[in-house]
Amino acid sequence: MVVMLAGSIGLHWGLLQSVAWTSMLVDHLRTDTLAEAVQHTFDGKHPCCLCKAIAAGKQSEKKHAGCAQSDRFEFINETGAFVLIGPAAFHLLQLNDTFALACPHAPPTPPPRSA
Repeated sequence: MVVMLAGSIGLHWGLLQSVAWTSMLVDHLRTDTLAEAVQHTFDGKHPCCLCKAIAAGKQSEKKHAGCAQSDRFEFINETGAFVLIGPAAFHLLQLNDTFALACPHAPPTPPPRSA
């Protein structure tokens, strides 16, 4: 259930983007300093192939979601009276107390003093 909810709100794109940023940071750290590697990873000017694939996937998902929605709502207008009609006869059913019948003996009289 949690996986389905995460997929429906787009959490998988965030997870994939985190993996892409981590791999880019590791690749940049091999040749650059930490400050340069962080800047190249998160500036958006140097996307890797995984970042491009994620962006394309998000765009295609938005296009499919937009096509499924309707431009207008249609309501059915029925002009009719809603009438409740009561029953012709009403019989009260007798309620049996099965708990009282299940007790084998009556309670003690007078009540015990320990209570």
